[in-house]
Amino acid sequence: MFLKRFQLGLIHVAVAMTLVPINSTLNRVMIKELAISATLVAILASLPFLFAPIQVAIGSYSDRHPVFGYRRTPYILAGLVLCALGMLVSPQVAFLINENPGPGILAGIIAFGAWGMGYNLSSVSYLSLAAEISGEKGRGKTIATMWFMMIVSIIATAIGLSRLVDPYTPEALIRAFAYVSASALTLGLLGLIRLEPRSNISLPGASEAYTVKEMTTAITANPVARTFFIYLLLLLAAILGQDVLLEPFGAEAFGLTVTQTTRITSIWGTFVLAAIIIAGLLEGRVAKRVVAQIGNVGALLGFMSIVLSGLMLDKNIFYTGVTILGIGTGLSTVANLALMFDLTIPGQVGLFIGAYGFSNALSRLTGSILGGVVRDLVTEVTGAAVTGYIVVFAIEAVMLLIAAIMLTRIDIGKFRKNAGEPSFVEKVALAAE
Repeated sequence: MFLKRFQLGLIHVAVAMTLVPINSTLNRVMIKELAISATLVAILASLPFLFAPIQVAIGSYSDRHPVFGYRRTPYILAGLVLCALGMLVSPQVAFLINENPGPGILAGIIAFGAWGMGYNLSSVSYLSLAAEISGEKGRGKTIATMWFMMIVSIIATAIGLSRLVDPYTPEALIRAFAYVSASALTLGLLGLIRLEPRSNISLPGASEAYTVKEMTTAITANPVARTFFIYLLLLLAAILGQDVLLEPFGAEAFGLTVTQTTRITSIWGTFVLAAIIIAGLLEGRVAKRVVAQIGNVGALLGFMSIVLSGLMLDKNIFYTGVTILGIGTGLSTVANLALMFDLTIPGQVGLFIGAYGFSNALSRLTGSILGGVVRDLVTEVTGAAVTGYIVVFAIEAVMLLIAAIMLTRIDIGKFRKNAGEPSFVEKVALAAE
């Protein structure tokens, strides 16, 4: 079973590797070096989350329609290829947008759309395969293994990219993306070899898939669940919405090179990983709500430090803020996932978890686009790009403050499950999504 888990982890790593160059290095180059609108960059980078609702349809369809006896492998393979190709051509598309905006934006929608479609196609398929191969008892360990490998791969990919683009040139950027694309596709293919058992039988109850409407109705029908859903939306939009802007901010405010800003992702990821380990040690010793609030406040302090670094133009404060933000993100992610498990109704666990996944995608989309729009508007009004970033980070800090206040009003007692508590690895499993 270890080999199967490792192979699933390789597939998860492959998909994550295609996200890092676009969400870290390329967005910085597009906004800073090419002076492309942050709003446009945010929209293109958010396409995976815009397409997220199709995961419900893909998962249900693949349950009922095996291809050559395989329910998941063909969809995973198609998704991997789309991710790799979309990422491979994205630098050329960025340069085309800069040189010829009309055809460039159209090409960008196609390239980033392929990447986003591949992300959704592959992720829902390999997570379904992970659940099927592992069985109910081994599912938590499998997903935790995949998630751990993903975080490590994000850190390693960011470090590797920073070296490949040093010194930065358009040719170096294109070459670096080609290396990452080829590596991701190779790892994904290795993970697929003899992974899925062949079967032409449709899964029992495969047609019973939750729709977005059913998930929304289940959440809005309960006042506490509705409050928690809005809380998650604010929290995640603030924490995850900075992905597109953090590295361009480092370039604008402190004159950091492409190599230096690319390393920000590895720094952030390292402290997220450390925080997750700390959260695991606190499991059962400290109340989930307390850990969640510590993480929320930590992320809030991280954003406040980043805002202060922009006002004072102090690079050391900026790196301190990134570190605190990483720690807060890790603690908040784990604890809030644990709270989500507590806020499920017996017999409807999948429904509520699906709603959380929908909230996750919606918050990423909202946070990224909102950040890009606000940055562009403030920069246009003030004529100072750094001011635009500062305003965005300040807004995200306010969103975190509101979320922290909302958390104090959420009563999880009536939602506590009658069955035994899920293990720690099961509670962090959804972070892989």
